[in-house]
Amino acid sequence: MSVRAAAADPALAAGAAWIDGELLPAAEARIPILDTGFVRSDLTYDVVSVWRGSFFRLDDHLARFERNWRRLRLTPPFGLGEMRELLIEMVRRSGLADAYVAMILTRGVPAPGERDPRRFVNRFYAYAVPFVWIQRPDQQKEGAHLVVARETVRISPRAVDPTVKNFHWGDLVRGLYEAYDRGGSLAVLTDGAGNVTEGPGFNLFALVDGVLRTPADGVFDGMTRRTLIELVEEEGIVPLRVAPLTVAELERAEEVLLSSTAGGVMPVTTLDGRAVGDGRPGALTLRLRERYWRAHEEPRFATPVPA
Repeated sequence: MSVRAAAADPALAAGAAWIDGELLPAAEARIPILDTGFVRSDLTYDVVSVWRGSFFRLDDHLARFERNWRRLRLTPPFGLGEMRELLIEMVRRSGLADAYVAMILTRGVPAPGERDPRRFVNRFYAYAVPFVWIQRPDQQKEGAHLVVARETVRISPRAVDPTVKNFHWGDLVRGLYEAYDRGGSLAVLTDGAGNVTEGPGFNLFALVDGVLRTPADGVFDGMTRRTLIELVEEEGIVPLRVAPLTVAELERAEEVLLSSTAGGVMPVTTLDGRAVGDGRPGALTLRLRERYWRAHEEPRFATPVPA
């Protein structure tokens, strides 16, 4: 599985992918059309960022990835150590200083006529592309227009475990179109019982009555969310509560922010067409955003990519 080479490869500068033991430009990457990851969404994946030449919380991402593949009874073709080496070398070969790096483990391609998932050979894929933003830095200056989806509810965690990262995005995409139809740019879904969950690729925080709140149930344990919780608690920045958050509580929040590997800490300035606070990114949001990006320079979180 080694992909070692003497230098970065210009052909991989726009993105690199690892498919079946071969490192190639991401634009040329292909997977088998019968892979159950594609035809049944039978897989789990994880995404880790590289910022200014260092992975952010790489080992935490790998540990979460392992937890999730075990919950789905998947088995990768090699261990975490080799996987870690592969991801680092893939980014090194691409030459990308700021990257969005995905690792995917699928149930694999069944043998002809085979339907027993226990006998499938699981397949591992990976790719690194230039850093992805849900909300670009220039957009963050004004903040996002968030819509609470009213016609679409989040898939029940009793049906699809949201803590296992997956491609079951039918409800999230439907909610996003609902946001577009109502003049918004992003959507957050509810659990159907009046509680806020998450949106397409992001978690949510709200400052309500001086307490920073984030939903506890029906959401993914996002690494940016986890980082914010840890930093807020370590440094006593503001009282924090991880618990159910109702739509009514969200609607009277002083500040609302979104968190994601794809963009970090992102301010929300409009909710369902009404200004959040004074309609500008809030002081706490800006403080947390600055603290989050500064954390990328800390040795406990950073894994440098060799030159």
